[in-house]
Order: sequence, then structure tokens, then C-alpha cells
Amino acid sequence: MQPQISVQLDDFDIGNEINQLKADNHDIGAVVSFVGTVRDLADGLTSMTLEHYPAMTEAELNRIAKEAKERWPLEGCRIIHRFGELFPGDNIVLVITASAHRQAAFDAANFIMDFLKTNAPFWKKETTSKGAKWVDAKDADDKALERWQK
Repeated sequence: MQPQISVQLDDFDIGNEINQLKADNHDIGAVVSFVGTVRDLADGLTSMTLEHYPAMTEAELNRIAKEAKERWPLEGCRIIHRFGELFPGDNIVLVITASAHRQAAFDAANFIMDFLKTNAPFWKKETTSKGAKWVDAKDADDKALERWQK
């Protein structure tokens, strides 16, 4: 299984992505998907801008997906992360994991999201009616990552 990684401006179609991942693979018994969306937690968020270095970001997403494959028997893995200016309700990230059994698919999806939140090189700026500010990393994300490092 080769992970499928995309870092893109455009939105994605979740159903289409799942169907492509499952196509012609009858060993898949479970598919888990996670979609992260822009939410308004910043006092009237008008937009969020994600910036990245393309080669560095894609390499890190590939590394995270390959580590998930080493830990769990995945039959498929798809990660799409958007960049650019996004608005409340827009999709940001899609993680799909597929395995013969559900627990591996759930665990791998959780693992990938925890590592994306802490290790993927994206810079996030939130814009509200009061102005714009860059968002710092969160301690809660670092704590979530610790469970995988034991």
C-alpha cells in the first residue's frame, strides 16, 4: 500500500475519495474517514489562511502515513490537506484509512491526525473583524501526540 498524499487549494469530494481508495481492493473490511473543517472560535472568524512549503509538507505527510502503515495493517491511506484562504465551514483536511478490521483503521486515523496537528509544517493565520494573527501550536495537541510515543 502506497499512501496517497495531496496538498491542494481545491476542495475534495469525500465519497469519491473513499470509492477510489476501495476500488478493486476486496481485502478492505473497514474504512475510517476524518474531515477537519474551519470553525469560528476566534470572535467572528472571517477566514483562515494556511501557508506551507510544498516539498517539505508533502514529505512530512508521506512520512506520517508510512509510519502509520508500519504500525497497523493498512490496505489504504489517503491524506488531503488544503492550503490558502479558507472560510468557516470549509473543509481543511481529509484522512481516510482502510484496513481488514476496524480497530486498525480507527487507530491509524487517530495517529495520523495527532501527528498532522503537531508535525505537519503548516502556518495558520486567523482573520477576524479585529484583525489577523498567526496561531501558535497548542499544548493539547502535544499531549495528544504523547500517547503514540510510549
